[in-house]
Amino acid sequence: MELKILDAKGNYTNKKIEFNDNIFFKKSYDHPLYLEIKRFLSAQRQGTHKSKERGELSGSTKKLHRQKGTGGSRKGDIKNPIFRGGGRVFGPKPRKYFIKVNKHTKNIVRKFLIEQKLVHHKVMIIEDLKLNAPKTKFILNLLKSLRLENKKSLMIIGRKNINLYLSSRNLKNFKLLSVNELSCFSLINFPYIIFSENSINRIYQFLSI
Repeated sequence: MELKILDAKGNYTNKKIEFNDNIFFKKSYDHPLYLEIKRFLSAQRQGTHKSKERGELSGSTKKLHRQKGTGGSRKGDIKNPIFRGGGRVFGPKPRKYFIKVNKHTKNIVRKFLIEQKLVHHKVMIIEDLKLNAPKTKFILNLLKSLRLENKKSLMIIGRKNINLYLSSRNLKNFKLLSVNELSCFSLINFPYIIFSENSINRIYQFLSI
């Protein structure tokens, strides 16, 4: 597979990138993909939920009425869970929503998703962008030249660039990540992927596991 590199105006340059077809998977990895996405979304949860049990409430511990002879049910004190404002039985407690997924599985899923983008022609490679100051209009013009202005797209760069980040953070359907920040969830969430030229070496590493 061969992809030509585009410039910032969307025109083809003389440079091109070749991907060896032999490194591509010949089967689907739906279940590992499910596990990795489940792990990622679970890791986003804070897990700080908490409700008080009857022993954690402040209030009288006096028995409301005697055990027998009233005709009513036995109740105990006012903190009994059967009353409004009483303690919660088996309520939520703070915990970590951590799911372990092997590193090898994560790498396979990432490779599988990048390959799917390549096979379905959802990948573009552009020359390295240089900005002396943040400028959102520059990114808008870039997306327009790539015909992606109305489509969700993810751009992957080789290293963090503060000017590019500030230029793109206010755009609704566009996200900028460095190659070290690339996650499987981002690859699924954005239909189109734009790789900068300086991120390709790392992408090769992802594809040659």
